[in-house]
Amino acid sequence: MIPIANPQFGNREQAAIADVLDSGRVADGPVVRQFEAEFADFCGASHGVATTNGTTALHTAFEALEIGEGDVVVTSPFSFIASANAARFAGATPVFADIDLSTYDLDPHSTEKLIEEHDADAILAVHLFGLPADMTELREIADAHDCALIEDAAQAHGAAVGGSQTGTLGDAACFSFYPTKNMTTGEGGMITTDREDVAKRAASFVNHGRVEDRPAYEHVRVGQNYRMTSVLGAIGRVQLDRLPAYNERRRANAARLTEGLAPIEGIETPVEPADRRHVYHQYTIRCEDRDGLAEHLEVEGVGSAVYYPKPIHHQPPYEESVAKAPAAEYAAESVLSIPVHPEVNDEDLEQVIEAVQDFDTTNRGQ
Repeated sequence: MIPIANPQFGNREQAAIADVLDSGRVADGPVVRQFEAEFADFCGASHGVATTNGTTALHTAFEALEIGEGDVVVTSPFSFIASANAARFAGATPVFADIDLSTYDLDPHSTEKLIEEHDADAILAVHLFGLPADMTELREIADAHDCALIEDAAQAHGAAVGGSQTGTLGDAACFSFYPTKNMTTGEGGMITTDREDVAKRAASFVNHGRVEDRPAYEHVRVGQNYRMTSVLGAIGRVQLDRLPAYNERRRANAARLTEGLAPIEGIETPVEPADRRHVYHQYTIRCEDRDGLAEHLEVEGVGSAVYYPKPIHHQPPYEESVAKAPAAEYAAESVLSIPVHPEVNDEDLEQVIEAVQDFDTTNRGQ
């Protein structure tokens, strides 16, 4: 079976972990500070603040931007539920705009309409499947309506809009290092920002409300223990070094998949707008008989997964949300992700393409 994801670790990660264990500094410490600085530099951002996972990064970003009780956040209903939950954790209310079906990212027109309707305070733009949202237009909308703009870049390490990389396209950006992501620490997250005030509040919030220039047991605000461990930071530094090569392999795999699958009637392949760089966290196609295709691929030894089968506004915690999101709802019924990760080799790619072609031929009775 060709798996939908296959995290890669090697001798360098093992050696980095051993160094941390030998040092005795296994909790938050200098290794995490190094990882924060290196990841921020990779993105082109001024500051990085590491956290325990992508969800706590999102929560921390809202707290650091002072988005909370009584505030409204416009975001996507076609995402992992953590996007909306993080706004709730901070006390804000998420409302759901529709998506652009061609990119699966927030539709700017739908977003602006909801901002005006709800007098919203922030936009949380989800860079889904590794493709950045239309941040040029969303930035203009955010500035026009005095909204904070936050990137949920959990799936978009190294993606870009124009010459600017994710992590620098909003007031703050949030990354995840979950095992399936383009780089991983096992768990873990990161906030990047060019705003020093946001970085300081974020660093304080993840560390029980402490600040650097005060005594260790003096707390200036209510905070959480969202600190990354040095073990995860050490893995992250190695994985960050591997990330450019990982992304190039994903892009090459995606190009071959598109070449083989785009001619097949009834299969919609991913797009990459001219101003954006896709890093293919997932290679996601659309098919009217999505479930039938998934069953066929399993028989043919090809893993697949549905991200995401139910929009957030149809999930029990958000069922009272009033959302007009037909594109998101259609996507949830028709998307299927197939293997694109760096461990997928040329032979695997041909197997995937042939399996989809065989499903098309069988369905058409040929």
